[in-house]
Amino acid sequence: MIVKIDGSYGEGGGQILRTSIALSALLGKPVEIINIRAKRTNPGLQPQHLTGVSAAALLTDADIEGAAKGSTRLYFKPKTLKCGTFNIDIGTAGSISLVIQTLAPILLYAPCPTKLVITGGTDVAWAPPIDYMRYVFVKALSLFGAKIAIELVRRGHYPRGGGRVIVYVEPIKKLRAVHSVEFGRLVKISGISHAVNLPTHVAERQAKAAKETLAKLGYVAEVEVETRSDGLGPGSGIVLWAESDIGNVVGGDALGERGKPAEEVGREAAERLAAVLKTGVSLDPHMADMAVVYMALAEGRSKMSTSEATLHLQTNMYIVEQFLPVKFKLEKTGARYIIEVDGIGYSR
Repeated sequence: MIVKIDGSYGEGGGQILRTSIALSALLGKPVEIINIRAKRTNPGLQPQHLTGVSAAALLTDADIEGAAKGSTRLYFKPKTLKCGTFNIDIGTAGSISLVIQTLAPILLYAPCPTKLVITGGTDVAWAPPIDYMRYVFVKALSLFGAKIAIELVRRGHYPRGGGRVIVYVEPIKKLRAVHSVEFGRLVKISGISHAVNLPTHVAERQAKAAKETLAKLGYVAEVEVETRSDGLGPGSGIVLWAESDIGNVVGGDALGERGKPAEEVGREAAERLAAVLKTGVSLDPHMADMAVVYMALAEGRSKMSTSEATLHLQTNMYIVEQFLPVKFKLEKTGARYIIEVDGIGYSR
């Protein structure tokens, strides 16, 4: 039976495609997606979306129709789930993080460990920076029992890309449910401020502004300054993350832009992190919409919290419900939104 998804639903962006392809590949259910990215100024499939689709097809020997740039319809029929070592080249500055987002749920249930070498953009607009994936995404998923490691080899910024990342995924039998509504006691705030093919002071100023902004709010942060000349660059950015005594982690980030002062970049990331910490939630808004896939697959009832009920989150819950026999509850309690679902305990 084919699962039919309308890509114009809710936020109408690429997240619908990524989640649909991930669950189709994992569950072995054919999917037809229409109106792909209908609410974007450049609708249809773009190179980074095609890379995710092609990689998922490679991992599952899938039959695909409509996999072309600008296509607004895609048919994907997976067959056998494979594992091993794969090289994936996005070919542009398309987001490596978004490709990881597509493939991670699939590879957690693969028959053997998998190594992905992905080339593309590591720090680009409208996508989680690679440091967010390394230090927030990976740690948040470890609460479910997932074993994923991400190694940064070289950074890649818009428009030239050229970044390289190695992803290692250990297969699991089942994900465990996570019941964590409270963030817990703050243990530490860490961060990485980077600059590629730019003066060292750019990364230093980003870090200084972030630390000063957090200090005014009563937080102490340790921010590593990283300068590189091995990327195609130029580019800069900063990712901050906070860890609690019960293993929760939330993040805040900002990307450098031409004409944007480094101080503004640092302040922006710090303010985003502080806003999440103030609510005491277990998931920041970016991780919340990614987490719902794992909550639904896990064994037992998961209950987590976030600071915003974003359209991305609500859309992703809806898409997961089209593939799995689950029903999410999203309720506002004070400054928090509680996400709850009875997972199916999926196993390979």
